[in-house]
Amino acid sequence: MSTQPTGGRSAHAPLSVDDPREIGGYRLHARLGAGGMGVVYLAHTPGGRPIALKAVRDEFAADPEFRRRFADEVTSARSIHGLFTAQVVDSGVDAPTPWLATAYVPGPSLQQVVKRHGPLPARTVLLLVAGIAEALQAIHRAGVVHRDLKPANVLIAEDGPRVIDFGIARAADATGLTGTGLRIGTAAYMAPEQATGLTVTPATDVFALGALAAYVAGGVLPFGGGPESAALYRVVHEEPDLSRVPPDLRGLLGRCLAKHPGDRPAPDELIDAVRAHPAVGTHPEFTDGWLPRVVSGEIGAHGELPGHIHAQPTLAAATPTAPAAAQQAPDSGDRTDPATRRARRSRRRQPVTVLAAAFLLALGGTAYYVLDHFNGVADDSSNSSGRPSTPSSRPSVPSPSQSSPSSGPAYVPDYSDAELTAPDPDYEFDLAAGKVVPAETATWYLEVADGEFVPPEDSDAFVASGYVLSPTDCVRGIETEPVTSLPFDELADERPFCVRSPDGKNIAIVRLVEAVPGEGPVTVVMSRHRESG
Repeated sequence: MSTQPTGGRSAHAPLSVDDPREIGGYRLHARLGAGGMGVVYLAHTPGGRPIALKAVRDEFAADPEFRRRFADEVTSARSIHGLFTAQVVDSGVDAPTPWLATAYVPGPSLQQVVKRHGPLPARTVLLLVAGIAEALQAIHRAGVVHRDLKPANVLIAEDGPRVIDFGIARAADATGLTGTGLRIGTAAYMAPEQATGLTVTPATDVFALGALAAYVAGGVLPFGGGPESAALYRVVHEEPDLSRVPPDLRGLLGRCLAKHPGDRPAPDELIDAVRAHPAVGTHPEFTDGWLPRVVSGEIGAHGELPGHIHAQPTLAAATPTAPAAAQQAPDSGDRTDPATRRARRSRRRQPVTVLAAAFLLALGGTAYYVLDHFNGVADDSSNSSGRPSTPSSRPSVPSPSQSSPSSGPAYVPDYSDAELTAPDPDYEFDLAAGKVVPAETATWYLEVADGEFVPPEDSDAFVASGYVLSPTDCVRGIETEPVTSLPFDELADERPFCVRSPDGKNIAIVRLVEAVPGEGPVTVVMSRHRESG
């Protein structure tokens, strides 16, 4: 589960027509997120307490091995009672649609905090390390290894962090859906032993905590971004880059990122190191001032549950701040009516391109499947160039550039998995540059207006029926089932769509991550592919 404030206020996404209204006797109010394993809903107990209810996807529910593992992991998770974990309160492992309910945490994910506000102060990072380490102590005491600890799986409350989705990764690992030799996790935070398919231990989670803390402290991943295969290689074979981490944190985080599990500190050692750090003192406490003021205000917005709908409209977490160029748009008094802009733009001939596709990773002859579980958050990191890079949470497919020549033109990536947010209709997605810019300034754009995406009038579009879409699939779909409109309500749950440029040389595939009702922010994950040769 991952929740998110938008524009300093609480916002909520209503249930779609396909969503159930009740699961396990709990009445559902709205969606909190969606990912590779399931959908997260906000529900309430009979007494009125909010909970996060995670419903497993049908394809997993139909797999007997997954059901067995899911039941085992839920049993273990229910025995975890840490103050820094989101407590499991109920489950339905034998239901037609298996589900799990946990305490609702009214705060953003750590991923969202860093995306919005940048690296956090050293004292805040140290307190986070101590809190998460205490959560790991509770998790490990129950015989569970988290396996997918990352900023998207850490929620920030006023009184400290809450670790979520502990142990659930194992339920999908090595089932019939993932296949032999595949591993679940997020490449940028995997320990070397996990990346190479060896046995995971509590030390595996400590490595992930080190990578998480380095990202939070420095704003970039210690092993870089880009394709998952490259990140996995660096995790296994290269030393972490901690150059952007404050010097007084590098030693501690460097120990967490040791290649050999036995060289990493245990969670209790991490807590002791934090207590001994001069920036914290001997009594680390999550009192007023432990977070920057702007982050504290954002947490307060999460606690507001107005009306009868009580959830943030986050289909997958992360709302990065718009690029500097986008912040130069006219003020609200100069806004142009969306319909007027659309009519004006219909006279322009511009292609639009976006892609979000999963990768089939290979390292040492073993394939790895990177799955962002219930959060739907593709990963939260930026690569060394500063461009957001988000691993896909959908089943892996061969790279589009490896398509058979007989299937049509071959396409090569230009930029991949850029996660961007247009804060309101006065901004658009510049697909040539892979950034957000003021409306009507890009020559190759994707516009947001009246609850839908508006591509150039002379571009072709296609909406996928599943969760995987390649440029070749796009061309085939455009030829057989072209569409002329791209409304948000048809693109929920990260259903990808594609757009072909007027000259046919560029293909774009985009996943809608979040669309706040009205004229709120719209977040997408996109890439651009061009015809080779």
